[in-house]
Amino acid sequence: MPRQNTSPSDFPAAIRRQITQLAQRITAERKRRCATQVQWAEQLGISQPTMARLERGDPAVSMATYVACLTLIHPALDLTVLLPSADSAASAEADSVAQPAPSPIARTADAASLTGIKTTQHSGGTAAQTPLTAEQQAQVALQFAAAKAALDAFKSPGF
Repeated sequence: MPRQNTSPSDFPAAIRRQITQLAQRITAERKRRCATQVQWAEQLGISQPTMARLERGDPAVSMATYVACLTLIHPALDLTVLLPSADSAASAEADSVAQPAPSPIARTADAASLTGIKTTQHSGGTAAQTPLTAEQQAQVALQFAAAKAALDAFKSPGF
């Protein structure tokens, strides 16, 4: 199947805005770590010009490159938690017949509320739960929304 080149201007404004915000945060984190674009590009196995495009928020940079960069920042990153498992997908599909789908804003709010408690494992097998700060909850909601927008972009007819 031939590759389709989608112009960045073809993406919805909300997606372009979220990619730009993601790029700004990646840039800020790289600078906070006192690393150069060349250093990060080498760690990611990409060229410095590609790293510069990523930091400008170029939506033509591959999703794999963005995910690799996010994993460099947060090694425990698991984007699959944003999607239902195969078992819950079948169950959700059956439920969707009976209930209308929630709006994207409601889904984002639900995701943020699900992450409102942080569980910490202690030695001896005990677990302590502490509420996330408002800033942590906002960051989780923003990350969820950005990842959701990226996934939606791949589902769009123009992609």
